[in-house]
Amino acid sequence: MSDRALRGSRLGAQSFEDERGVEMAPRAQIEYDCPHGHQFAVTFAQEAEMPVLWECPRCGATSMRRDGGEVEEKATKPVRTHWDMLRERRSIPELEDILTERLELLRAGEIGPAHLHRPRRSVRRSA
Repeated sequence: MSDRALRGSRLGAQSFEDERGVEMAPRAQIEYDCPHGHQFAVTFAQEAEMPVLWECPRCGATSMRRDGGEVEEKATKPVRTHWDMLRERRSIPELEDILTERLELLRAGEIGPAHLHRPRRSVRRSA
């Protein structure tokens, strides 16, 4: 065994510090009620923001604070569609010009799927 090994202590997070003279932060216990009838309390620091919702340790359901705090709605951004982002970059007349150009190129056979632009062989029927 190595000379540097700690003897007489186990592995893990065990502190050998003495708690005498240490002033603990002020704490508050918040009680929660589970929709399935479970009741439990969670300890928070006094200056911490106390959440209104907490996961039940027994069943995992979302529990509400017993003192009836209000659930704050999160501000959500409106969903931006492809059209919205396109309109940020181009105006309607610009888009109409681009559409006209692309349609002309497509009809002329310069762009688009290759199978639409291959010359067709004429099929002769024997009489």
